[in-house]
Amino acid sequence: MNYDAIIIGAGACGLMCAAQAGLLGKKTLVLERNDKPGGKILISGGGRCNYTNANTSTANFVSQNPKFLNAVFSQWSVEDTIDFFDSFGGIKPQEKTLGQLFPSTNKAKDIVATFTQILFDTKQDIWLNTLVKSIDKDANGNYIIAIERNGKIQHLTTAKVVLASGGLPVAKLGASDFALRIARQFDMAVIPTAPALVPLTITGKDADWYASLSGNSIFARVFNDKISFEENILFTHWGLSGPAILQISSYWKAGETFTIDLLPKFNLDHLIKEERNAGGKRTIGQVLNDYFTKKMVEAFSKFLPIDIKIASISKADVKLVVETIHKFKVKPAGDKGYDKAEVMRGGISTEELNPKTLESKKNTGLYFGGEAVDITGWLGGYNFQWAWAAGYAIAQDI
Repeated sequence: MNYDAIIIGAGACGLMCAAQAGLLGKKTLVLERNDKPGGKILISGGGRCNYTNANTSTANFVSQNPKFLNAVFSQWSVEDTIDFFDSFGGIKPQEKTLGQLFPSTNKAKDIVATFTQILFDTKQDIWLNTLVKSIDKDANGNYIIAIERNGKIQHLTTAKVVLASGGLPVAKLGASDFALRIARQFDMAVIPTAPALVPLTITGKDADWYASLSGNSIFARVFNDKISFEENILFTHWGLSGPAILQISSYWKAGETFTIDLLPKFNLDHLIKEERNAGGKRTIGQVLNDYFTKKMVEAFSKFLPIDIKIASISKADVKLVVETIHKFKVKPAGDKGYDKAEVMRGGISTEELNPKTLESKKNTGLYFGGEAVDITGWLGGYNFQWAWAAGYAIAQDI
């Protein structure tokens, strides 16, 4: 079996790499441990797949070196993604909030079907239920891949290997640190990894307060000294989730505090002054009821004098109310781990890879793309755009 490359992982990066290589007349073999390709694609966006983002730039990624992306994105843009799925799958983009693009059909399976059709048409091979056990190099510089398939161990030889096997989220989809282990085996640096785009947990004395608000979702601004996000947050029985929390989690480390403006579209100080000028007959709680659920206002009574009438409130209490609502401090205990994380941050150092081809600088014919690399996008389709672009770039070099 003479393949131009063997691709490990039939996720977003691996499928795009195989498809693009096939369109260039190359022959690849894709090895996938699951019983179907595109497992993570199929569950993304609740099965709807937010497959790219119209606003993609290097600023939307967490990495030791985000500018590394310039060489990849100059080869494959958001427009290229849109055109690709339109041309080969008849998929039109449907824009939602914040530049998020979904298939017009709202079906993630249509994204996967686009790839499986191209792989079929270009005669690429894909072996499912195949576990890659190890990768070694022979005396001729070729790679020997040991696999377990149909209960038997086989060895495959190839000049080029593409590691597109993902990161540590999500275990039920066969996530593993395989790509990271191979990188270390071949003397490549790996940036420490952690869950990203992940819900955060609250323990200790405040745990019951958060739990009492479980199910309440509000629009907020979540920020620290690095970044700010304005989207919904969701209170849960174990802490905080929702888009804004997932976003800030990529910029948070254990022991750190961040701030939430619970009323970002209004100035509570001004609202209180307006109430005072109107006679101040309403209480703080009644004013807050205009903007929050009854349950939320009741919860605020732990911190705030919600029964005091505006007319008689002191300057100190006004300051307390304003700062609590606009500068609500949160110090999470931790996160929900890789099983609840959308992606992994950290990974194979970009310093180890050619920015144009994603080939290992130290190991000719060894490529890394997708989640295993130290490139982590924001929530909203950015990680898919990186995966598509990486798969395309690698295929050009194959």
